[in-house]
Amino acid sequence: MTRPPIPYETRDVTVVVATRNRRERLLDTLPRHAAEVIVVDNGSDDGSPEAIARAFPHVTVVPLGENRAAAARTAGAELARTPYVAFADDDSWWEPGSLAGVAELFRTHPRAGLLAARVLAGPEQREDPVSTAQARAPLGTPSGAPGPAILGFLACSVAVRRDDFLAAGGFRPQLRVYGEEALLAVDLAAAGRHLSYVPRLTVRHVPLSEGRDPRARRRLEARNRLLTAMLRRPPAVVARTAAAAWRDDPRSLADAARLLPWALRERQPLPSHIESALVRLANEG
Repeated sequence: MTRPPIPYETRDVTVVVATRNRRERLLDTLPRHAAEVIVVDNGSDDGSPEAIARAFPHVTVVPLGENRAAAARTAGAELARTPYVAFADDDSWWEPGSLAGVAELFRTHPRAGLLAARVLAGPEQREDPVSTAQARAPLGTPSGAPGPAILGFLACSVAVRRDDFLAAGGFRPQLRVYGEEALLAVDLAAAGRHLSYVPRLTVRHVPLSEGRDPRARRRLEARNRLLTAMLRRPPAVVARTAAAAWRDDPRSLADAARLLPWALRERQPLPSHIESALVRLANEG
């Protein structure tokens, strides 16, 4: 029997979960969310939308009828009625107290646009390498920010101010998945919002590896790094990123080329201080 939902910690946050063909995982993780939940289904054929609607009548289920990948999160945020949105995958959840913490931090830090939680991965709860890198704070902590500045994150572990997220374009459908976060990060920063790592917020992530093709993932990651560079970075960075994409998977160049008209149409170089911060992060790595 499915467990009843735990009490809401806050009415100011909506948890948006994008999913596809992960019915059993959702039946386990959805009861752990202590806020309103919107599940956006990317065209599942395993009966997920119907099963979730039956098991959790308090959850809003949005069957897209197609696979929009990461852009499903944007569709969920558009439907949210709260000022703040926290993202989760079907294999992740926010630890108790964290969603209430999200609402408190956004209320008390008016320039905060995105909060990244500490991620504990797997049954053994090891700290994710992304969180370890964020904790080093290579960009420092700006005045008025709730934590160290970041320009990258894991989508399943962040909360956003809904209006800022949508104004920045959300997760772009052209980028699909794997590296789709990078464009949103720099666009929020370019809009003058603080992106902060806040380790007192915690997300549990218990991913399943089966059924995933690591070669396909590398190809998509290389493509998205190149597209993001085309959209926002100087020509020299674009050239270096294209060379790296060729080394990773030559097919990623052809994949990016198919979206070149879109990238050129949407190209908008970053403010110099954000470009400098990206260079600093690259040198740190």
